[in-house]
Amino acid sequence: MLDRRSQKNKATSYHLGQLKAKLAKLRRELIAPSSGGGGGGGLGFDVARTGVASVGFVGFPSVGKSTLMSKLTGTHSEVSEIDFTTLTTVPGTLKVHGAPIQILDLLARTCNLIFIVLDVLKPLGDKKLIEAELEGFGIRLNKKPPSIIVKKKDKGGIAITNTVPLTNIDQDEIKAVLSEYKMSNADVTIREPNATADDLVDVIEGNRVYIPAIYIDAISIEELDLLYKIPNSVPISSKEWLNVDELIESMWEALDLVRVYTKPRGQSPDYSAPVVLRRGKCTVEDFCNAIHKEIVKQMKYAIVWGSSAKHARGQKVGLEHVLEDEDVVHISKK
Repeated sequence: MLDRRSQKNKATSYHLGQLKAKLAKLRRELIAPSSGGGGGGGLGFDVARTGVASVGFVGFPSVGKSTLMSKLTGTHSEVSEIDFTTLTTVPGTLKVHGAPIQILDLLARTCNLIFIVLDVLKPLGDKKLIEAELEGFGIRLNKKPPSIIVKKKDKGGIAITNTVPLTNIDQDEIKAVLSEYKMSNADVTIREPNATADDLVDVIEGNRVYIPAIYIDAISIEELDLLYKIPNSVPISSKEWLNVDELIESMWEALDLVRVYTKPRGQSPDYSAPVVLRRGKCTVEDFCNAIHKEIVKQMKYAIVWGSSAKHARGQKVGLEHVLEDEDVVHISKK
């Protein structure tokens, strides 16, 4: 164990980098699905995806996950004594602003949002334990991928470029991490402020998922102030159905979905059934494919009304045009 008072030198930096890379590789081996016949990705991971986005509930047993999920969706999951799992996963669907959202009582790396249900008697302790558990599974909560680029090359050794000061990592740590991954020739570009060796390891491993999280708990009115001190938290009472509307709105904002309404020729827009797309995959082409794959081949152009259009009277656009929430689209066929 290193003495915190000891001066950090080149040997120490290199050793620290090696240790963090070794630890990351060991964790990967522990959580990787078994290649044999008896393994798999864990209980409940084979749930069929429905809806445009999915929300997973995570928490220790008996904190009210299943109760809240049942009230939101009208479904029921049989509770297990194993942390973070259910014996049988019964996904439910909740419609929010016309968008079908899948609600799952399990932990899944494929979720678009995670609800972390805390015990109000020890919320900060539970929060710390659950976050550490998810970190071990390669899940990064309320974070974006680090702005670090690592490019392998055939020769030339290690070249490190940083556009921000290296405050939490030095060149020796970087070289140690690369060495542990047997990368002797690589270009490393760091644009991430306060980048760490763990950030570099995450980029090299390449299997991390970055998911927004909202912390919730079934509480009483007297306990509201305590929970509001936790960032990204929405205290609720599922028993009295208090503050649930705020939870649903927070979920909608975190999922960042795009609703697009269709407008047939000569008719008013159909506001009853929006085509719901994910931010980042919301072009006119994505809109067409969400309705039917053949529409892209038949489209001559599209007319768009709404936030993404340059004119209030509508704008003629092509397949690459990026749509915004509550746009209206008419497809003109060839």
